[in-house]
Order: sequence, then C-alpha cells, then structure tokens
Amino acid sequence: MTRLRADVLLLLAAIIWGSTFVAQKDANLHMAPVLYTGVRFLLSALLLTPFALYEAKKGLPRLDRIDLGLAMLAGLGLFSGIATQQTGLVTTSATNAGFLTALYVILVPFFEWVFRRKRPRPIVLFACLLSIAGAWLLAGNGSFAHKWAKGDVLVLAGDVGWAADIILVSVFFSRAQRPFFLAFMQYAVTGILGCAFGAGFEPLDWHGMMQAAPDILYAGIFSGGIAYTLQIVAQRYTPAAEASIIMSLESLFAAVSGAFFLGERLSYPAMAGCALILVSVVAVETGPAMMKKRYAMIRELHKVPAGTPKA
Repeated sequence: MTRLRADVLLLLAAIIWGSTFVAQKDANLHMAPVLYTGVRFLLSALLLTPFALYEAKKGLPRLDRIDLGLAMLAGLGLFSGIATQQTGLVTTSATNAGFLTALYVILVPFFEWVFRRKRPRPIVLFACLLSIAGAWLLAGNGSFAHKWAKGDVLVLAGDVGWAADIILVSVFFSRAQRPFFLAFMQYAVTGILGCAFGAGFEPLDWHGMMQAAPDILYAGIFSGGIAYTLQIVAQRYTPAAEASIIMSLESLFAAVSGAFFLGERLSYPAMAGCALILVSVVAVETGPAMMKKRYAMIRELHKVPAGTPKA
C-alpha cells in the first residue's frame, strides 16, 4: 500500500468517527455509557474474528509475549480513551467532545519521547499552549467564571488513552505485521472491560439497550469494525505523529454531524477555540515540514553540505 492510500484510509476513518459522536450521544439517552462501550466493541471484535483467524493461517511469524502484551496494552489505551469519552458525552455536546478529543495529537510526540526516545520538537510546546487556550475558549466559553462541564474534563482526560493507543500500535508494527490480530485484541479487551465495569457499576436496562440498538450497530460496525481497523491497517505505512494529525480531523466531522443531526451550535468564543485547536493540531506536523523545506532551499542556495543544519 502506498503512503497516499494509507492517508486516505485514515481520512475515511476520521469521517466515520466524526459521525459516530451523534450515535454515541444518542446512546447515552437509553443506556449507561461504559456498558454501551463494552457492547459495541464486543460486536466489533465479533466482526473481526474471521479476519484475525484468516491472518493467523497465512504462515506469518509467531507472536511472542511482548507482542501479546503490546496488543493488550493498546486495548487498554483504547478502552480508557473511549470509556471516558463516552461518559463525558453525558454532560457535553458532540461538537465539544470532537474538538477536545482532537487534542490527543499534541500528546503523541510526548508519548513517542517516552516509548521511542524521540524528543518532542519545539513546535509542540507552542502547539500545547495554543491548544490549551483553544480548549479554554471552547469549553469555558472564554470566561474564567464559566465552569467547565464535567464531560469536557472527562473527554480531555481520555486524550491520554488515545495518544497511548496510537503509539502502542506503532510500536507493535515495528515488531509484528498482524493488523487484524491487533484490531481484534483491542476490540476484545475494550469490549470485555466495558461489559465488566458496566455490569458491575452501572444500572442494567434491557429495554434501554434495545432502544440503543441502532447506535450500537452503527458504532460497532462502522466506527469499530471498519474505521478503527482502517486506522490499524493504515498505520503500518503512516508514522504515528502524521497519522494522528489526519485522524484528529474527526473533530471537524463531529461538528458538522452535531450541527446537522443534533442542532448543536457554537458561540463565537467557542468557534475561536475550535480554530485555535485546529491550528495547534496542524502546526505539530506542518511546521517542521516547512522548516525542513526552508533549510533545504538554504543549503541549495549556499551549497551547504546536506548534513547541516538539521531541522
């Protein structure tokens, strides 16, 4: 697969995820959030089972304990991200959740520093400050007196799980090329943990679950079975930081879906906050790329050896 095709798959995943915020918001009207998370991902795991089994029969190298551990940790990262996001959607809008979720792209370079010893670039620090200002405008409406909704805080906390998941997927692929196995493991871990925590700590409402069936099917089939699998397959060809910038565009599609299906609207300060978040997300990747081109032009003009300076 070419890098361009991989990037297109990531964009398609972002479109599906953005629209799924509507289903997630609607599901919270009928059933408990963590239980909903567990049920939808068990459905996704079921859909991926035949693909994972087919992949296992292709004679690929066996997975060792480290590979299995990485897959399970990625599942834990996915669960922590999606469970807190779904719980946050109880008290925040689909639009807010979409944009606040996009902030995980700022965390990815820091996680790369921890897991892969890649030091974050200076532009990341600038992007962090910009994104914090954007989050304040979006969730706080530009006022220190305005209280953030509990859901806004939960969605932000979930960004740690999203960032960890993206990095762990990248680390897994540096060791093994088993995308369908990884997808299945992530879904299974998330589904089991969601159902266990949901059944243990949330009320069970079978009638509500039946009412949420369309939301479960949409999220389980399209968001989990298709979009997350597209992410995992595409990340074999697109580096983690670049992949995160494309996937974070789900925030735009969440805003469009929220406006079209739920009638959500943003205040002017919130619009400005969304703009700052988008700028910070784009700056993480486009800034270094532009600097690299600039240095390349300088070297060409002054005939500086290619080894210096370094972007």
